[in-house]
Amino acid sequence: MVFPGKEEVKREGDLQSIEVVALIGPSGTGKSHHAMTVAQEKSCDAIIDDGLLIAGSRIVAGRSAKREETKTAAIRRAIFSSPGHALEVREGLMSISPRRVLILGTSKTMVDRIIFRLGLSEPLEYLHITEFATGEEISRALWHRRQEGKHVIPAPAFEVKKTFSGYLVDPIRVFTRSRERYPVPERSVVRPTYSYFGRFYIYDSVVMQIAQRVALEVPGVKRVLRALVLTVTDGAILDVELVLERGVKVFKVMEDVQRRLKDRVEYLTGIYLQRVDVSTKKIGLE
Repeated sequence: MVFPGKEEVKREGDLQSIEVVALIGPSGTGKSHHAMTVAQEKSCDAIIDDGLLIAGSRIVAGRSAKREETKTAAIRRAIFSSPGHALEVREGLMSISPRRVLILGTSKTMVDRIIFRLGLSEPLEYLHITEFATGEEISRALWHRRQEGKHVIPAPAFEVKKTFSGYLVDPIRVFTRSRERYPVPERSVVRPTYSYFGRFYIYDSVVMQIAQRVALEVPGVKRVLRALVLTVTDGAILDVELVLERGVKVFKVMEDVQRRLKDRVEYLTGIYLQRVDVSTKKIGLE
């Protein structure tokens, strides 16, 4: 497996001992949708998909190709063309030390490039999506990709929100029919930056109004004086100032507001809240 013109990959530790299984198939045919089931069947401890290293219920390392502005940039991200990106995922692999990893790619060549960039061993086997999905399922997956611009990644919604803050299609669970031996895995639906529908935005003023409404639903809150949203690299910080009703347990109400804001604002907007600050400066006397 040689790629002329590429610099030799600097390997961090011994990753050659990790066994590799490859799942290949054209873009949009449902590889990511079936990844967790395939990983379970093939005893894989981790998955590498579209630039992400996923293990169990969390995204361990990497940056998703779906965050890129163009398809060309997304492809380069997915095959770890950036040395820094490749290094991050290699370090992630070292930290979790999987015995076997499942790598997803559109072709054998793409998988081989990923293996080359990460310094992994050659696959034990190359599987094709047609071994796990029927023609009808593949057609349906292609329709959703082409008509709705949706993409599935094999990670829970909470982890996805950290990576895809601001452009989740839905912080929802999408289930698939799995084989009887295995539980039904959770998947998250995202819309790529370069999707057919383009980008969509949620204005800060809308998030503020949602926060005000949510806070007022908590017993003991009389009025919301301020709700500010600060956008940061991987999400947002929400700052809310309240007026509470007389006689309430102040810290208990503030804690309830904080918890409810975190849950409801993330659910309704798909924006990952790094922090929710709640303060009270007044108690309503009337």
